[in-house]
Amino acid sequence: MKVKQLVIAAALSVGLLAPVLSQAAEQFWAIPSYRVGPYGANGQSFYGGFIDYLTYVNMKGGIDGVQSAWEECETEYNNAKGVECYERMKSKAKAFPGPIHTMSTGISYALVDKTAADHLPLAMMGYGLTSAVDGSVFPWAFPLVTTYQMQASAIVKFLKDKNAGSLAGKKIVFLYHDSAYGKEPIVALEAESRLGKFDLIEIPVAHPGNEQGAQWQRIRQEKPDYVIMWGWGVMNMTALKTAQKMGFPRDHMIGSWWAGSEEDVIPAGDAAKGYMSATWNVSGTGVPLIADIQKTVYGAGKGNLSDTSKIGTILYNRGVSAAVASVEAIRTAQAKYGNGKAMDPDQVRWGLEHLNITDARLKQLGATGLLPEVKTSCDNHEGSGKVKIQQWDGAKWVVLTDWIEGNKALIHPLFKAEAAKYAKEKGITPRDCSKEK
Repeated sequence: MKVKQLVIAAALSVGLLAPVLSQAAEQFWAIPSYRVGPYGANGQSFYGGFIDYLTYVNMKGGIDGVQSAWEECETEYNNAKGVECYERMKSKAKAFPGPIHTMSTGISYALVDKTAADHLPLAMMGYGLTSAVDGSVFPWAFPLVTTYQMQASAIVKFLKDKNAGSLAGKKIVFLYHDSAYGKEPIVALEAESRLGKFDLIEIPVAHPGNEQGAQWQRIRQEKPDYVIMWGWGVMNMTALKTAQKMGFPRDHMIGSWWAGSEEDVIPAGDAAKGYMSATWNVSGTGVPLIADIQKTVYGAGKGNLSDTSKIGTILYNRGVSAAVASVEAIRTAQAKYGNGKAMDPDQVRWGLEHLNITDARLKQLGATGLLPEVKTSCDNHEGSGKVKIQQWDGAKWVVLTDWIEGNKALIHPLFKAEAAKYAKEKGITPRDCSKEK
């Protein structure tokens, strides 16, 4: 009798397990995010958009039938916690990973070598280690869309155009978050200042950036023509309010794309009016894809955000655009390795390195303007290098320009030189990109 019961129990166990075992493999996204701390409001918007798009794709049938699963781990924008989160989740991502997005230059710095050793794709959408543009040295790291150096160069180009094609003799302050993020574009701005014969004054701001009295006293003494601001979080609001007190015109301030969101300008009130920033995505729910996410995902009660006023903001739409590029990389890999199949790490890496997101494809997705065209390769993990300039009119962001590309001939050799130096220090033999297909 006891043997019979054991047989029945075993059969039931197999029966219960069978549906699980027969399920198709999922694409797993390890998400080392941040929603608390001094930069938590920014992370809420970005990761809300990112996860909403994954949910949206699942509701539309998945990535050619493959469903996505994900897990978040709170980093608080702290490098050590970011590494801890990565180590905690990486085993789940080993089989079929989605690209990892940290939305932190410091955390991505800490993960570049680790993800390469673990063969997991690291995406750095508009942030991170710029020299990773050179995929011959960094096969697993992707600073997609555009980099800090190309953004800085595009801003300089925009300012030159505003000054009859020359900044010679002008004085520009670079006010930057004193972190890996803030320091990344310095090499590009210094190269631009030598080429354009303008004076560059570099002024750091300590984390988190809510004390800037000394910095703005110096700015008032220097009397610059423009302030280029590489801020993040509370630093941006503080800078705008302090600029107003000091009498510095905000329409002569232009920020990076991480200093150009609603989270930066709305808390600053009237002090933000006229302020400009770079961006690689538009805001608003007028974008068909964003409107459909709102209708489909939130209409079904599956939205990630409790604060739905964030839908359509710059950082929400940027999170969606980061997810769009990542999903398109997996679709690209599926076209080569098998439609309807979950992609393994090498296949996802290949997809990221062979992205070709055209305007026509963006239109199909309802994502026109969410990001520029992106075409990657072994020797170019950036894929675009273009930005737009937008201006805050007191109520909304108004796009001022079409896509602007920085001085690629000046900036890209800087990437190559840094990548070559990194390869030498780490004993890396660069891939021969001519043999990559």
